[in-house]
Amino acid sequence: MSFSVPPPVPSGNLAWLEVEAMKTARLATLKFFALLFLLPGLAGLIISAMISIHFLDTMPRWPVPEENRVVPRGIHGITIYQTPAEDRELNLIEYSSVGVFLLGLGLGVVYLEKWGSLQSRAAEEESKLAENPR
Repeated sequence: MSFSVPPPVPSGNLAWLEVEAMKTARLATLKFFALLFLLPGLAGLIISAMISIHFLDTMPRWPVPEENRVVPRGIHGITIYQTPAEDRELNLIEYSSVGVFLLGLGLGVVYLEKWGSLQSRAAEEESKLAENPR
């Protein structure tokens, strides 16, 4: 478990403390939204992979025009044939999951960048105070 020491408050500067509290609250909100998009996107990708594996086990390997299974899909190097509706539904799940995951990933990168700069600034101020004690 890691404990971080908050940077010391400059004497008589209450506004500085309020700004730091606001930055921390914004950072927590950014982290929340990053996880809010990242985790469902990842779950959607896992579900679409499970559906693809199910299709690989149950769908015909040759077109069946009587059942309207004429749309090819390659899964792990094997071509199966599905209906246009099945193709649309799986494409929707796959592409929307990728989009949601990438949005969460982007927010996560922004969160880590802001968190890193905040930690760097706090360490810099701490080292200045250690060099120049009052």
